[in-house]
Amino acid sequence: MKPLILTGWLAPEFTEPEFADLALSFFFRFGWGPLPSPDELATYLGPRTSDVLRGHHWSDFATNWSGSKNRSHRDLSLAEFCQRYESVELWFDTRPNAQLQLIWLLDYFRPYPETIARLKFRLVDLEMIGLDRLGKWRPPVVNITEKELEVASAAWRAYGAPTPKGCFDLLGRDLSALPLLKPVLIDLLEELPSSSTGLGASEMRMLELIARGYSLTNALFYLYQLRQTRIFGESELGYLLDGLAHGPRPAVQGLDEQLRTLDREKLRGRQEAYQRSELSLTEFGAAVLAHKEDFSRHNPIDRWWGGTHLTNDNLWRWNPALVAP
Repeated sequence: MKPLILTGWLAPEFTEPEFADLALSFFFRFGWGPLPSPDELATYLGPRTSDVLRGHHWSDFATNWSGSKNRSHRDLSLAEFCQRYESVELWFDTRPNAQLQLIWLLDYFRPYPETIARLKFRLVDLEMIGLDRLGKWRPPVVNITEKELEVASAAWRAYGAPTPKGCFDLLGRDLSALPLLKPVLIDLLEELPSSSTGLGASEMRMLELIARGYSLTNALFYLYQLRQTRIFGESELGYLLDGLAHGPRPAVQGLDEQLRTLDREKLRGRQEAYQRSELSLTEFGAAVLAHKEDFSRHNPIDRWWGGTHLTNDNLWRWNPALVAP
């Protein structure tokens, strides 16, 4: 029987019937905002009931239901549905959100030995978003063992904790069972506010680029190799830029004023406003970039890092070691 594929990125081949019976993708972005509640995640992964709205169940994000031999079982929980297959392949690449999805799913599957026996882990050591086609390339495949499950559960619970301490402590553990995880944990920790500037890696990189003359948001949002940080997507980088430009003591000037009041759901209007902007650093922004000023001492901080709510009164920092509030 053809496998079931669970993935953070739908490669073109995944939708072809000769490759897999079905492919499931996952829409959660765990790197921005508060994490979904345990009840929300349980509803998403559990059996579909009459009160589960469309778009809130795993089966709403599958390809080719009409061609699947198991289409009549789509109301099962994900763990039970996986048991309809001889093999379930997990394709999660190097991107941070994909690795967060992977540890979340493995932690979910851990109490289901019949499901675990079917899981196969693909070692995807690149970003699948850059592939037009898989062609003949097939990454190595390994069985999921208790070692992978233990590391995943420890990492997922640490990331959801109310402080980043557990994630920092994981850096001293053997995480080789999930070889792509440790670089992601380091990237995540670097997005904590710096002990000297009060800003995370992505915010500091935006200040660096603006200081070098990159005045348009296209370079900040879309030129990945130039930006170098990888936790946040384009819209999330926009929210960070809003905070840099529209606080009581801004570090950036030239951001379109309409963004102060424009609803975040109005994506097209926000994109147009960003494209109209021509950015430069304020004198204060230049001082922050030079590590002579602390942004957080003059502006409100209110964002989430996994289960940690970062505020001015609860500002976990990175220097590069964890610094408690």
